[in-house]
Amino acid sequence: MSWITRFLSGFNSKKTANNVQVKKKGLDSNDHRLEELSKILGFVPSDSTLYQKALRHRSSTSLEKYESYDSYERLEFLGDAVLDLISAELLFQKYPEEDEGFLTKTRAKMVRGETLSNLSKDLGIESLLEFTDTKGGVTKSKGILADIFESMIAAIYITEGYKVTFEFVRKVYDEHLNFDDLSQINDNFKSTLLEYAQANKMSLPEYRVVDEKGPGHNRTFKVEVSIGTEIFGNGTGKSKKKAEQEAARNALQILDVD
Repeated sequence: MSWITRFLSGFNSKKTANNVQVKKKGLDSNDHRLEELSKILGFVPSDSTLYQKALRHRSSTSLEKYESYDSYERLEFLGDAVLDLISAELLFQKYPEEDEGFLTKTRAKMVRGETLSNLSKDLGIESLLEFTDTKGGVTKSKGILADIFESMIAAIYITEGYKVTFEFVRKVYDEHLNFDDLSQINDNFKSTLLEYAQANKMSLPEYRVVDEKGPGHNRTFKVEVSIGTEIFGNGTGKSKKKAEQEAARNALQILDVD
């Protein structure tokens, strides 16, 4: 066990892997989702309120019974960091002879939005999401599904500790990801688009933010990419870099570039 793991385990050692099966006391029997969630997690959540928050989209906070901070967004922030650490440790163990560059690129593919949204679907977390669509504008997008996976990781970490969270993530990755295939995926679409433009003597791709939505701590950016005077694609993401990559990816599809 690495020193980081020992530190986190000591910091949050209320529960261990041998004490995963906690009592059902405190669960909200009126929320059928908790039973389904218990099957996904492999244990009964000890703090139902926290797990319900981890599954709540901010659209539901418009209801009077919730405060503005009662959505998954704060948990997503923590879950993102915990998942980064666990993914790094898994790769460090799995590939003892690979360099830092390989590990960094593979970790990015493990925690990217598309991977996490697919995991939410595969595990059935998607069906447990709580949201209030009063205006017909809320959809279970890839971004939202990725967010709730991270918020769920945070909830497990807070209630069960690092060791249980590590084992949960390891099991999910082992069952739902092919590491060899994952490491071969080219997800640097901006680089591919640049190389295509240069090889075909085209103008260099230019990226422009055309829209921003959401609060300051949870912005969503929309970016369009143009080559010369023609717009070839657009993309959205939680950061400008992610939106640019999505725009480049869509441009490559339009250009029929593998």
